[in-house]
Amino acid sequence: MAERKPFLLRVDREVLDAVQRWANDDLRSLNAQIEFLLRRALRAEGRLDRLRGDGSRRGPGGSGG
Repeated sequence: MAERKPFLLRVDREVLDAVQRWANDDLRSLNAQIEFLLRRALRAEGRLDRLRGDGSRRGPGGSGG
């Protein structure tokens, strides 16, 4: 499992409530939903291509799925 690093996040209450509702709909914790959304945004922008969606690193020459 990838190392987890705690950090403080300040966010508008309305945004936080919306993400919490989304997390509930997807049966995820708020933390897992935020990480899911961040990873999806990073992949969409081509900034997370060295990591697979599950957080594990690709092997040498691997396509990563």
